[in-house]
Amino acid sequence: MASYVSSIFFLLSLCLSFSTIAFGGNFYTDFNILFGDKRANIQDGGTSMSLALDSYSGSGIASKNEYLFGRFDMQIKLVPGNSAGTVTTFYLSSQGKYHDEIDLEFLGNLSSDPYLLSTNIYANGKGDREVQFYLWFDPTEDFHTYSIDWNPQRIIILVDNIPIRVMHNRESIGVPFPTKQPMRVYTTLWNGDSWATRGGLVKIDWSKAPFIANFKNFNANACISSRRASCNGFNGGRNKGLDSKTRKKLKEIHSKWVVYDYCRDFKRFARGLPYECRKKNLHLNFE
Repeated sequence: MASYVSSIFFLLSLCLSFSTIAFGGNFYTDFNILFGDKRANIQDGGTSMSLALDSYSGSGIASKNEYLFGRFDMQIKLVPGNSAGTVTTFYLSSQGKYHDEIDLEFLGNLSSDPYLLSTNIYANGKGDREVQFYLWFDPTEDFHTYSIDWNPQRIIILVDNIPIRVMHNRESIGVPFPTKQPMRVYTTLWNGDSWATRGGLVKIDWSKAPFIANFKNFNANACISSRRASCNGFNGGRNKGLDSKTRKKLKEIHSKWVVYDYCRDFKRFARGLPYECRKKNLHLNFE
């Protein structure tokens, strides 16, 4: 009994050491409409939502809270059919020229072609860390869970709880990493046909509008902080590291489903790959 009481006291003390810990999520209470007015349609008491894009406007929402570290899950069913030129996003971002961002963008395509999931990570305004994937399922047929698991040591991006990308904090060797700026959660649907599909060669077919993406069961196990120091010890993510089985799965996904990896772009980085992409550091991408 004494050990049980001690455990409860420890957990209570841990919770009080942070500003606020958010559990769960509701589109009504936790988000504001960012743009698009009624094209952002919250339903089912706040547990589900749809975003629409037509020739006049796209739509999007942003969380009311700013978070510093945590695990964020969103179930998404993407725009079906000919989605060429559309961009559906789920991401974290701060504001300003030197912003931080953890980005998932789903780039639409012609009906017979697969979606492209483009991931990117910004720190202090520096991005250019794109890794892009084809998915191993049709993301328009049903809902799938997309997750960002972020703590001071590393970021893991997951699809249906399977890690597809890991980025470790390498500030010690001069690589920027998002640790200081609280970020809001965003999800949007907009016209990206100047670049999104085949480099902008395929445009949106507006006769198919409105384009609709569906979202449900947002969940945040995250730290809401008014003072940066209060979140520094927080690790809301379920993945503290990858076990051998998960590392094997991650390597398999990278061998089969990666379409573009900035660490392999020798043309773009003709004068030398970024430091974190050099051979002696690459093993960290799978730990």
